[in-house]
Amino acid sequence: MTSIRRELLLWLLIGLSLAIVGAAIGTYLRARDEANTLFDYQLREMAASLIDAPFAPATEGLPGIGSGHDALVVQIWDRNGVQLYLSQPRRDLPQYAQLGFTTIATDTGQWRVFSTLTGSQVVQVAQPMRARRELAASMALRTIVPLLAVMPALGLLIWFTIARGLRPLDRIATALARRSPALLEPVAETAVPSEVQPLVHALNGLLDRLGHARDAQRNFIADAAHELRSPLTAVHLQAQLAERASTEIERSRALSELKAGLERATRLVEQLLILAREEPGVVDRPFAPVDLTALARDVIGDFAAVAATKTVDLGMAETQSSVAPVVVQGDVDALRTLVSNLVDNAVRYTPAGGRVDVAVAAEEARVTLSVRDSGPGIAREDRQRVFDRFYRGANAGARGSGLGLAIVKSIAERHGAMVSLGTGLAERGLGVTITFPPAAPELVAS
Repeated sequence: MTSIRRELLLWLLIGLSLAIVGAAIGTYLRARDEANTLFDYQLREMAASLIDAPFAPATEGLPGIGSGHDALVVQIWDRNGVQLYLSQPRRDLPQYAQLGFTTIATDTGQWRVFSTLTGSQVVQVAQPMRARRELAASMALRTIVPLLAVMPALGLLIWFTIARGLRPLDRIATALARRSPALLEPVAETAVPSEVQPLVHALNGLLDRLGHARDAQRNFIADAAHELRSPLTAVHLQAQLAERASTEIERSRALSELKAGLERATRLVEQLLILAREEPGVVDRPFAPVDLTALARDVIGDFAAVAATKTVDLGMAETQSSVAPVVVQGDVDALRTLVSNLVDNAVRYTPAGGRVDVAVAAEEARVTLSVRDSGPGIAREDRQRVFDRFYRGANAGARGSGLGLAIVKSIAERHGAMVSLGTGLAERGLGVTITFPPAAPELVAS
């Protein structure tokens, strides 16, 4: 499991270590440059102090002065090239002088050499580069060692600082752990760091949505239980009447009522299942191009027999889009349910000899599906509530569960469509219009 605390501590310590290493390298390079400058100045001053000094020609085998490994080596020649002095005869240095500063390589390492000509003598002073590097390393080490010494303390300080910075997350986790399905109060946003506020705000939004979903589920279960109680009670009574019937006519009538009651209960259960399936987050099928015109024609064919039984004129309205395909993005099964509910409601509430028109239109970058009938319509005061579950207006004549338009609205919202109610045919009845968002250009072109 990934730990933010460990990740932060690891990367901060890595960054701190790299910074110390970088500081050590930078300090060494700076100290080396300063040492070079200082020692070059020392070589120049020493050479200047030895000019025109009274030296006799060097004698073979004469022991040198200052034979240490890091000691300076001094050579002096006269104008004739005769060596007058050599401080360390055992050092392997060039037997000629190149005026100015030079760096030469020997078997014992690199040397920094300064030569000058003044008067009757040539003075050469040489120093091993190893001495300069050791001095620079010593200076860098003295600078870095204190930082290395306090590194454990810095690590502990970083650890406690991270722990203190992550403490608000622990408080939020504790607050969420106290929540339950029955208690979905929002998390307090006071005294919360600004970096954590978006997380708390998102969690509170989730808790609010869960609360609404819980309340909607409770209301749905309560309403469903109430609505199912009546048809099931009626079925039970009708079954008892069928058992007690003394004549074949009474038994036939009771069985007919029992069958009708079972059909109503079955229809109610089917609509409840459809409505539950269309709840947000329940269905996660990807949308695909759907020919709304062809879909509407199929649904009209499914209800043609029912409409003919009631002598209701059900058909497709003649529009410019009634022949050409009108494509929308959606779930074909859900859209079929939407159109079926609209057509079923229109046929159910339209009296004998009435008319139901289904129209599909595509204009001004929008697609509309409308179902209009010549039935009694819906009173204006009821139009705001007909989309509520199980609500039926006072003037509803046909039997129903009050779920048809609720299902239509749920499916439309899942497709980003709007539902509007208006007047039906011949200035009466009901007209329901579904306005879909614009389809993709490539779908319209196809």
